[in-house]
Amino acid sequence: MTAGSPWFRATNPPEPQPEPAPVPAQHPEPDALSHAVPQPAPNTVHDPIPAPRYEETAYPPSYGTTAYEPVRESPVPQAAQETPFQGSYDATYAAPYDAPYAAYDETVALRSVDTDAEPAPTPSPRPSPTPDLGPGRAERRRAAKGRGRGRRGATAPAPAPAAPAAPLSRVEARRAARARKESVGVVASRVVGELFITFGVVMLLFVTYQLWWTNVRAGQQTDQAKEQIEDAWTKGRAPEAFEPGQGFAIMYIPKLDVVVPIAEGINKPKVLDRGMVGHYAEGSLKTAMPSDKQGNFAVAGHRNTHGEPFRYINQLRPGDPIVVETQDAYYTYEMASILPQTSPSNVAVIDPVPKGSGFTAPGRYITLTTCTPEFTSTYRMIVWGKMVEERPRSKGKPDALVG
Repeated sequence: MTAGSPWFRATNPPEPQPEPAPVPAQHPEPDALSHAVPQPAPNTVHDPIPAPRYEETAYPPSYGTTAYEPVRESPVPQAAQETPFQGSYDATYAAPYDAPYAAYDETVALRSVDTDAEPAPTPSPRPSPTPDLGPGRAERRRAAKGRGRGRRGATAPAPAPAAPAAPLSRVEARRAARARKESVGVVASRVVGELFITFGVVMLLFVTYQLWWTNVRAGQQTDQAKEQIEDAWTKGRAPEAFEPGQGFAIMYIPKLDVVVPIAEGINKPKVLDRGMVGHYAEGSLKTAMPSDKQGNFAVAGHRNTHGEPFRYINQLRPGDPIVVETQDAYYTYEMASILPQTSPSNVAVIDPVPKGSGFTAPGRYITLTTCTPEFTSTYRMIVWGKMVEERPRSKGKPDALVG
């Protein structure tokens, strides 16, 4: 080892260096020794551009002339940068900053330079990533308007799905099952509610049956009873007495547009519920027939449901005609008075000279009875009339029916 070696000088002081000889203003030849500090691998991301720094070659003049080469700041080990800068700077040796570095390999020892090797390619600059500055002013305004519309009724964004819950232990599962189990009060309230709903449905069906279907059915039955009565008249002489439920006459109330058969008796299922008018003809309630020369012909009928033939008899006024047709004649009565309400036990209203009617002497009267108020049977409404004409059927219909 010579005294001028730059490697590992532990005790020898540095020898004085002679003035470097001037070097022509040109780059070293390709076969010259290159002692530049190894450079890092090309990086696609540009680091801040360092200022050029020049170093003096580590070899003494005996190895050749001193040369100055530009180097870049790089993560070179400290041992490779221990040699301080000595000498003077010659601008003619400064290579352009963008000039490619000389090719090198992993060794720092002597090597032969391959003149045919191509220089290392210069890495293409990559644009630096644009920092995310967030939405602009226009985007923020549109977002604010969208939130305002959402308050006035726009659909809110769907919430994010919840994370799956952790499995429960056996004790926690039992507690959750007991919590989900309905209490006795809840079950009882549900049962009571269902019973009320069922009861309401049944009541609705019952009301529909009473107010609609019974009238439909009674209309069919009264038409059939009227045909039977007319057929019996054409076949022969009517009997002196009629069986309970047997029809024997037809009543007309022109003002109310009522045409209804009259049957014997006031039996509810056999007479009244079939849409017909019943004649009081049993026991102490027995009354006269229209053909009798003296007496009170009393009848009863429904005001609501089952054909409701007497529903509007409260609208009759004195002088309104009521006609009863039998096999032999037409009997015309004129309405005389009305009793809006009385007790069901007041049977005196159907006496031969009915009390409260205004009649004071025996005569040929008619009495219509029905329930009141509507849709109840608490009281009775009474309408009285007096016969004004008896006309044989052979002479045709009376004026009350013709007009």
